[in-house]
Amino acid sequence: MKNANGKLEELYLDGSARITCPPEVTPAPGQYLLAHTPGSDSPLPVTLFSSLIHPKSGFRSAPGIPSYWKPGDILHLRGPIGHGYSMPVSARKVALIAFDDTPARLQGLIAPAITQNAEVVVVCGLQAVDLPEAVEIQPLDGLFDVLQWADYAAVDVSRENLQPLRERLAGLGQAWMKIEAQVLVRAPMPCGGLADCGVCALSRDQDWREICKDGPVFPLRDCL
Repeated sequence: MKNANGKLEELYLDGSARITCPPEVTPAPGQYLLAHTPGSDSPLPVTLFSSLIHPKSGFRSAPGIPSYWKPGDILHLRGPIGHGYSMPVSARKVALIAFDDTPARLQGLIAPAITQNAEVVVVCGLQAVDLPEAVEIQPLDGLFDVLQWADYAAVDVSRENLQPLRERLAGLGQAWMKIEAQVLVRAPMPCGGLADCGVCALSRDQDWREICKDGPVFPLRDCL
């Protein structure tokens, strides 16, 4: 984990931004940064996930940039933080499942998947933009068929929608049990793993974990 300065180079209409920063600070898919601007009145840093990674010059963030940020702003960054996705090098049929948002936080997995000659299917209920032509897009109603086809699945879901995800997967029977699957659980993570504040607590079967440092990416089986 590093502390470094970055710069907001460009804002996009979807609420994302292009940010330049040292390579050692750039978050891998599923990892995150904490960022704040000097002189900001906000007491809490902003959580940034990467969407598209530019290894030598930083990354494009997932949507969610504060409205008061503007091109040219210097950002104080801490990270990368947490466990990201770990797609197997053997994966040849990759499913990227955005359960309740755009697939922005999953997009960083597309290029590595294509590099290892994998087919990629994105499953989402919201509009997907800037996806390569080689990527197939399916609605959430097609989840059963996609999970039967895939040998690796990466899921993105908010903590509040974990229960609907569990119910959806339970209704699919054993379709997803044969594959390696991971899930990014989104929640407020103001301390970035430095304190046991409990804001990002994830409880399951009388046990609990802190998303900020035990995740934010978990084996899917551990969250169901």
